[in-house]
Amino acid sequence: MSISRRLLGLAFASADTLIEIDADGCVVMAIGAGPVSGIDPGTAWIGRPLVDLLGKASGVVVTEALNQLQPGVRSAQLDIVVTCDAKHVRRARLRTFCLPEIAPAVSCALTYDGAAFSLAVPQAPPMLDTDSLIDRVQLALDDGQNTENVSLAFVDVPGLSSGDDEQHQRAEARIEAALQSASIDGASAARLTPERFAVLCNPGGDAALLDDHVRQAGAAEGLELISTTTQAGIDAGLPPGLVMRVLRVALKACIEGEDTAGPDQIFSDHLKTTLQEAERFTALVKKRDFALHFQPIVDLVSGEVHHLEALARFGDEGPAGTVSMAEDLGLIDKFDLAVLERALKQMRRPGFTHLKVAVNISGVSLTNDLYVQTLLKLTQPHPEVRARLLVEVTETAAIGDLAAANRRLGKLREAGVLVCLDDFGVGAASFEYLQTLSVDVVKIDGSFIRDVVDNARTRTLLSHLVDLCRSLKVSTIAEMIETEEQANAVRALGIDLGQGYLFGRPSAEPAMPAPVTATPVGRRRGEVTGWG
Repeated sequence: MSISRRLLGLAFASADTLIEIDADGCVVMAIGAGPVSGIDPGTAWIGRPLVDLLGKASGVVVTEALNQLQPGVRSAQLDIVVTCDAKHVRRARLRTFCLPEIAPAVSCALTYDGAAFSLAVPQAPPMLDTDSLIDRVQLALDDGQNTENVSLAFVDVPGLSSGDDEQHQRAEARIEAALQSASIDGASAARLTPERFAVLCNPGGDAALLDDHVRQAGAAEGLELISTTTQAGIDAGLPPGLVMRVLRVALKACIEGEDTAGPDQIFSDHLKTTLQEAERFTALVKKRDFALHFQPIVDLVSGEVHHLEALARFGDEGPAGTVSMAEDLGLIDKFDLAVLERALKQMRRPGFTHLKVAVNISGVSLTNDLYVQTLLKLTQPHPEVRARLLVEVTETAAIGDLAAANRRLGKLREAGVLVCLDDFGVGAASFEYLQTLSVDVVKIDGSFIRDVVDNARTRTLLSHLVDLCRSLKVSTIAEMIETEEQANAVRALGIDLGQGYLFGRPSAEPAMPAPVTATPVGRRRGEVTGWG
């Protein structure tokens, strides 16, 4: 075949370099540009196996394509990496075709893509964690120069975590560096899961460019990595006080999201839904659009109703999901105060002036002085009501500064308000709370009461807990008691008070039902039995 025909093939292929290899895969001719200046394919590549000129992963792909190539058929485009020297490579696109005139030799058209890049793993700021990423989003939205929205690009790299060898580790480091560099300030990318990244960027950013970074990083280490990038916008008009909390909820959903939906859709949907829920909850609290139901808590020795717990109800729904959402969004403090206000109003009604009531307070409400100050202010005209009030601190939201929280609770106790540690046993910090917070009562979570009859291990744990509380002069309440067998079991363990459907369900109107028949058991009575 004449050289002119070969040059015509080079032009027809719109390639940078035309290569001809023999039946053994060795280069017998090379015309055109080298991957970098200083490399002349016509001299440097002749006589060398084509796969030796490529990255490891590219060599495997090209070998497979050559084995499947049929005479007169052009191969599909192959994305490969060409070796420049010991420290640099360059991405390229390769097509192979077998002309009948030169068979079994094969012609290869090579087109370079982008500049050569170093094989050395670049240095970059470490990946952010979720909270730090949210902080960066907040800064970007608060920037006085930024009047536009920002967006999060979610980059999924399937298979990235499939290997823990040095090759994969280097590829991961390259990807992290590339994504950090592509972020809005060069340092605002986070790794959400082993195979999912989030990159803070300007709206309308080039998703294909991020995918290109991933592919190039993998190719540099001999790995064929294909990523999928999607983007979700973040409105610069988000309420400043909510943005971080809303983003945290949405990102959590994105991290835990199902494979059936893309991360951008999961994030956007939860962002929108959470904002709507926040607005609805804020309006609900402002309008006091909730009810209080009261559930009796009885003395397990006498069977008499000891006090009532005020439980919020939203229509026919219980409070658990709504309260958890409000804690996540930092809206719970106003709700706790609204519940307190309504409970105090009930306690001052004619006929209920001897009513003893427990109200719940989230750990979030103990992060500042507002709750304690408001409670003392609301009860100042009728200070005697404080002796009939018990505050139950729930463990659903962690308390960061326990010492500060204890000082606030101490002010309540000094004023005559009793303090109860709720949900004891289900939170990781239960015993730390008991050690640090000065409380009068511990309410044992119902998950322990559920199998107290049949599980000897549970009974042993509860027995030790009761002994501990006695030594601290702290009374105990067992919740979720539904059967006589459970009541007898917790009574025998020396628990002071009981709560559950066996003794009464929550009702809209406070009621003082007749004593439940109980068999007295000799034990020390809890300190709280004389309350009020």
